[in-house]
Amino acid sequence: MENNNSFIYVIFGASGDLTRRKLVPALYSLFVQNLLPENFVLLGVSRSQFTDDEFRERMKSAINEFNEIDNTSRIDEFIKKISYTTIRFDDASSYRLLKHRLELLRSEGHISGNKLFYLATPPGLYGIIPRHLASAGLNNQVDGWKRLIIEKPFGYDLESASILKDQLLKDWSEEQLYRIDHYLGKETVQNMLVTRFANGIFEPLWNRNFVHHVEITSAESIGIEKRGGYYDSSGALRDMVQNHLLQVAALSAMETPSSLEPAAIRNEILKVFQSLRPVKREEVKNIAIRGQYLSSTIKGKTIPGYREEEGVKEDSVTETYAALKFYVDNWRWGGVPFYIRTGKRMPTRVSEVVIHFKPTPHFLFSHNPNCQSCNQLVIRIQPDEGILLKFGMKTPGAGFDVRNVNMDFHYSDLSVNRIPSAYERLIWDAVKGDSTLFARTEEVIESWKFLTPVIDCWQYDKNIPLYGYPAGTWGPDKADDLIGDKDITWRYPCKNLAEDGIYCEL
Repeated sequence: MENNNSFIYVIFGASGDLTRRKLVPALYSLFVQNLLPENFVLLGVSRSQFTDDEFRERMKSAINEFNEIDNTSRIDEFIKKISYTTIRFDDASSYRLLKHRLELLRSEGHISGNKLFYLATPPGLYGIIPRHLASAGLNNQVDGWKRLIIEKPFGYDLESASILKDQLLKDWSEEQLYRIDHYLGKETVQNMLVTRFANGIFEPLWNRNFVHHVEITSAESIGIEKRGGYYDSSGALRDMVQNHLLQVAALSAMETPSSLEPAAIRNEILKVFQSLRPVKREEVKNIAIRGQYLSSTIKGKTIPGYREEEGVKEDSVTETYAALKFYVDNWRWGGVPFYIRTGKRMPTRVSEVVIHFKPTPHFLFSHNPNCQSCNQLVIRIQPDEGILLKFGMKTPGAGFDVRNVNMDFHYSDLSVNRIPSAYERLIWDAVKGDSTLFARTEEVIESWKFLTPVIDCWQYDKNIPLYGYPAGTWGPDKADDLIGDKDITWRYPCKNLAEDGIYCEL
């Protein structure tokens, strides 16, 4: 008899790195925690030729290498639930064979018709695989739910994203589509909703009356890691800003949802995207800064510049750093600037949201420079996940000198065994049918619309400069001009939240 809670998890691109490093270890973690049904099968699908046993051995090795849960005692039990099939992605007949294989697995395992298809493939296949699945009837939900998880990027620009949208929605409903963004699976990102809406001390201040500006940073200390071929056709704006950082900005700026149901939360996120002030082409040079890392020496080691990396053109103008100033034109945020920056080869790996509160309007301490930007709420996404509140305190001794002090909370201080990985959380949500942390079609299209003037100007306007910055620094000096305030600049965060205020070198 079939178990209605059971399902088959199908990974396209199963021979790739994402499957080995993230997807299968995440599924194993769920399995060990007894979150997956007993009647569960994982089917790997790709063009590579493997037998079931060969693929199982590869996945066993992957779990041993990348497992994030301290329990390897059930690996052999889990591996028995894995099968493999070879496919030609652009061949319709291959999908009929795939359907036959799925029916056999379903019959053998007494599994319901529920299926989750994960596209861990190059983006060029995002329109092809779903179409062939539909032609084989594998999108039909008569015998159980069918869901499709799509990795980023969702399109290369507004035109390609719109075409992909039409291709998918021709055969799949919006409720079946799960556009995954691993940033949204991070515990601190989700905790932003709790921080804001469960605490009476924050939400009353979360508006234009008290907030001076909002700053979002995602810095990486590594370079492009031998991904020159991919990165040189993408760049920081497409790779990080269009998806990860704009989604985080939307969570930071959204209104209180009517409930915690996925539709209610996603509706409020969409409203933020719809409220973004359109960028005029003549403004791009003033509100968007692009940079590219240059060769430098860090701790005695020579770091190559971006154009010296494997797979990168010698005259490449692809940005490895992007900074953007924008506004959310609604009642809550009218006039409050938002600043986003992301870059490769920066001093440390760190992602965070910073709410900069307005300085006190009274003259008593206005002469003290520490009081001009001393009130900050830092929400650290990675690493050392946590929350930091910065405020002014009197320096011991005579007088009323002010210094900045910190109150901080770290997720590592909680008495829990572990924090699940982003992929583990998102895969589990998809299995449950919870789409809260997955981008909706309209959100993706709106984000592309917003960035299109910047993308076009950077591509076609030769008068917009590309600034160089030495590897190991915080990006081009010109980025400071975005903020345009002599007393306020970008934050220089440390890897460890508790050490905030110390400039961190690589």
